Amino acid sequence: MTHKTKIVVAGIGGVGGYFGGLLARAYAGNDDIEVHFIARGAHLKEIQEHGLTVIKGDIDFLAKPFLATDNAAEIGIADYIILCTKSYDLVEMLNQLTPCIGKETVLLPLLNGVEAVEKIREQFPNHLVPAGCAYIVSAIKEPGVVENMGNRQEIYFGLDNASDERLIVLEDLLKSAGIEATLSANISKLIWEKFIFLSCIATATSFYNKPIGELLKENRTALQDFVSETSALAKAKNIEVEPHTIDKAMAHYESLPFATTSSMQRDFQFNSKKTELESITGYVVREGKKLGMPTPHFETAYQALLNR
Repeated sequence: MTHKTKIVVAGIGGVGGYFGGLLARAYAGNDDIEVHFIARGAHLKEIQEHGLTVIKGDIDFLAKPFLATDNAAEIGIADYIILCTKSYDLVEMLNQLTPCIGKETVLLPLLNGVEAVEKIREQFPNHLVPAGCAYIVSAIKEPGVVENMGNRQEIYFGLDNASDERLIVLEDLLKSAGIEATLSANISKLIWEKFIFLSCIATATSFYNKPIGELLKENRTALQDFVSETSALAKAKNIEVEPHTIDKAMAHYESLPFATTSSMQRDFQFNSKKTELESITGYVVREGKKLGMPTPHFETAYQALLNR
């Protein structure tokens, strides 16, 4: 009997919904590859009954996974688990996924922040856990519908100065599904490049409670100062940072639609019980203190958002 490749996308929000949708569409009815979704609530019910609708601009498509469930035991052992939860749900999701994790299972996090890989490796020290990040602006529009509002949709993943046959296969599976995926042997640099972009936009949009277009018009200098602080922190951690990071970050922000908000900002706007404040803004403040690096803009925003 030939081995079926089983891919689990855990967390079908903006990131998991878009990339999971592409995977489910590409491998629907495939005898060798199964794509499973772990979701919950009304979103899960809608996917189970009607499939997942994915919207990007004028294009939309319906994706039907092999199985959508909130019970990992129904899936069995997976070859690949792509983790797309919020950072504050990571531990709970890993515990939920235990029935899917066998000796050879690869666990790929596509979470915001830079701590997820270490947390997963602590819990599963004998497993292959590449680092990963995604560039995408997307969100759940309504139950059963995910919309990609941006103009970038890329995944980068890998190990520093190393590789593994399973990761080469995963890159091929992602690319064959129409996903812009890149396997890198210099992933820490790429993860931190993303973290610099993300931590600044998430913190600034939440602190000022403005979309990116307004920030660029009204708080441009402050946004550049946020980027300076995270770039300096990366250098202090011996992460290679490009010399023109501020220019590159501002160009990236300018390429986003004017009304773009961050997921952390939306969590604050909707008074969510949980936000990514600790894993994004708090992380910069704590690491800065640990390394003797001043982060006054992050510190001010962190204290203000803690009190909100």
